[in-house]
Amino acid sequence: MLIRTEAPADILTIDRLLKASFETTAEANLVMSLRENSQLTLSLVACSDEGELMGHVLFSPITLEGEDLGWQGLAPLCVAPQFRGQGIGHRLVEEGLTSLAELGYPVCAVLGDVRYYAQHGFEPAHEYDMRCEWDVPEGAFAIKALYPDVLNGHHGVVRYSQEFSKL
Repeated sequence: MLIRTEAPADILTIDRLLKASFETTAEANLVMSLRENSQLTLSLVACSDEGELMGHVLFSPITLEGEDLGWQGLAPLCVAPQFRGQGIGHRLVEEGLTSLAELGYPVCAVLGDVRYYAQHGFEPAHEYDMRCEWDVPEGAFAIKALYPDVLNGHHGVVRYSQEFSKL
């Protein structure tokens, strides 16, 4: 398996993958809108040895109390139904977090399954007195520092780009 940055030729395949992976087209529409509005920081794909697209993860800018600190939000993450349970999502997340750190982005946040993302070092954001702009179950919004001590002194509401409001 190869994990790489998305290429222009991947866009329609990613769109089909997202539509096959989620119950509605909302995530596919979100990714297309983020891409069109230049709100995409990092988009990675996992490909089989034969070149088949197996999974996708996207990272986009988020703000804390309206301030752009270079923080990123992970969403969405998907793996084609026939490839689930093989660790592809795990590898996409790990590669994405490593790439973000190498590029100088200090923090990543995610809204999702607490147990799954805890495997990647995400911690409940409420432990840092941070919360998501939306009403979500406690613990469902998590955060990960990609550098030591970057969360110290920060608190408040994390907001995603406006494209997420359409979900």
